[in-house]
Amino acid sequence: MRQFIEIGKIINTHGVKGAIKVEPWCDSPSVLSKMKRVYFAPKNSGDGFKETAVLSGSVQKDKVLLTLDGIDTVDAAIALKNTVIYANREDIPIKEGSFLIADLIGLDVIDANSGRVYGKLTDVIQGGSGDIYDIKTENGSALMPAVKEFVKEIKLDSGIYVTPIKGIFDED
Repeated sequence: MRQFIEIGKIINTHGVKGAIKVEPWCDSPSVLSKMKRVYFAPKNSGDGFKETAVLSGSVQKDKVLLTLDGIDTVDAAIALKNTVIYANREDIPIKEGSFLIADLIGLDVIDANSGRVYGKLTDVIQGGSGDIYDIKTENGSALMPAVKEFVKEIKLDSGIYVTPIKGIFDED
């Protein structure tokens, strides 16, 4: 499992004192706004992730405004535009029985009754009414609501066990 998880992308500046506006990639914008530190990816392959302290964070509509240590001018903030920010997995609050999407991507999607492998999870589409799994199958792609009626169990070491209704996966 990866130590550093993508949590958002800097999309703009905010004000003239170096604040940044971030598109959050978390369960909710408040998760990102409460981070005490964020990380930037290495610029060179030999470098490690660069830690930066978060001085303040707030939610504005569906975006997050952050003030970062060392970023105190609009020019410094502009230089970060379109940069992905990361969190250390240890800093991310995870409820019991919940999983990080980054840990689910790439898992086999398996029939809970027959053991048939339908494919691999390639994406989790987060929508207003709930998450949808995008699964790469041998016949293309299939979309399945990530609800307890279909998703029976998730085991990070073996896969996502499901009981889909007819039609979600192409029938033989």
